[in-house]
Amino acid sequence: MAVARVVELSSYPLKGCAGTSAPEALLTPAGLAHDRSFMVVSEDGVYRTQRRDPRLALIRSAVSADGGRLTLQAPDFDSLHLDVDTSGARRTVDLFGAPYQGIDQGDAAADWLSDVLRVRSRLVRVPPEHDRVTDGMTPGTSGYADSCALHVISRSTLDLLNRKLTERGAPPLPMNRFRPNIVIDGWDEPHTEDRARRIRLGDTELGYAKLAIRCAVTMVDQASAAKAGPEPLRTLAGYRRATQGGVAFGTKYAVLRTGKLSVGDEVTVTAWGDSEL
Repeated sequence: MAVARVVELSSYPLKGCAGTSAPEALLTPAGLAHDRSFMVVSEDGVYRTQRRDPRLALIRSAVSADGGRLTLQAPDFDSLHLDVDTSGARRTVDLFGAPYQGIDQGDAAADWLSDVLRVRSRLVRVPPEHDRVTDGMTPGTSGYADSCALHVISRSTLDLLNRKLTERGAPPLPMNRFRPNIVIDGWDEPHTEDRARRIRLGDTELGYAKLAIRCAVTMVDQASAAKAGPEPLRTLAGYRRATQGGVAFGTKYAVLRTGKLSVGDEVTVTAWGDSEL
């Protein structure tokens, strides 16, 4: 097997919105620094997702290194720069029916997001005392991610899907359709990430949690925010049906050892297992 390396690192400071790629990132117990640390919610506190609000894909966010400043950008809108509030009043927010706490980031953020999304919205941040425990084979923590701290996909996994899409007469898809945190190249066998139980990336280490079960967000074009279904779910259903239901593509991991991650870091699997598919 060829030497595997990290070839892409992407964080999503604002859950459900566009990703930010970087040549290096700090890996914290909750994933890449600031990943899914903010969330757009309805006025009632229910999380917004591209499944219902695909225009989230148009919003780009950036957080300063110290976490104190947040910048929001979207086509045809002026950028918004915010001082991040980490000490304000907590409010209950709903993520997949589970109650968590969030710190509201004020009316300026709410008005800007409401204009972009065309529906009344608020912005909340994970409070410092957030102590979520995630599930899977290796438990961990995360901010407002759907589940585990990190989502990993290999290039060979996407290459296989794109070959199958081409065979059906459908166009190939870019990696950002699947919104991974870490992309690995050098694993010749597609879905190697399904079988890797412990992975060392540079000075950091990850533990396998579970397969990533895909939803309708994969049918949203991340550049235009247009719903472009039925692919890739139709093709994935032909060869990636999971025993627990749905289709699996990519893998979720928990953080075992924190540190700095860089594009180009060598990836070493130190423990293997059988695919749960």
